[in-house]
Amino acid sequence: MTTVLIVDDQPLQRYGFHLLLDSVPETDVVGEAAHGAEAVRKAAELRPDVVLMDVRMPGMDGIEATRRIVAAGGRSRVLVLTTFDLDEYVHAAIRAGASGFLLKDARPEELLAGIRAVASGDAVIAPALTRRLLDEYAQYVPAHRGNAADDPRLGSLTDREREILVAVGKGWTNGEIAARFVLSESTVKTHVGRVLAKIGARDRIQAVIFAYDHGLARPNAD
Repeated sequence: MTTVLIVDDQPLQRYGFHLLLDSVPETDVVGEAAHGAEAVRKAAELRPDVVLMDVRMPGMDGIEATRRIVAAGGRSRVLVLTTFDLDEYVHAAIRAGASGFLLKDARPEELLAGIRAVASGDAVIAPALTRRLLDEYAQYVPAHRGNAADDPRLGSLTDREREILVAVGKGWTNGEIAARFVLSESTVKTHVGRVLAKIGARDRIQAVIFAYDHGLARPNAD
């Protein structure tokens, strides 16, 4: 059973999510919040597995709420729900520690799959968002990137693990990586797990940030 806290300033939106999550046996809505401050308080009180987080809300927004929830070091992982038009709020949410992004018009099965993935410790980005997210994020990367040669975390990677990190930085799925390097998806998953551990990334999204920050990935790179 995956426990979920729904955070959105629109009552009808919260109601819709609640109905969907109540319709399946594997999710349990433990609470709702209408703004960021309430989300932080309820996340600490209820300790949900997943927080469904709207970005734009009055008062404390979803970004600051995500930052505080993640910084608290609890069990809750944040799945951000956003519109198609990516903006600085979404990039800030990456930095704040969100574990995934889905469009608000995602199909019910996509939202449920995203919740399961985030609850299991993985990261999820809606397919329609992945490439655009990476391209947009690149605009926010500082001009002076970290020197890959000077970072001991990169030095700890094997050649294969470095290739996997570059592929993750390009937004490739495990299936795409497996096809490119002629590996099984289970082997790719193992490699990704080792890469995350070695570079100190909490999930796949943080690995993308690491790859961009160290010049290992760039927009529109094949």
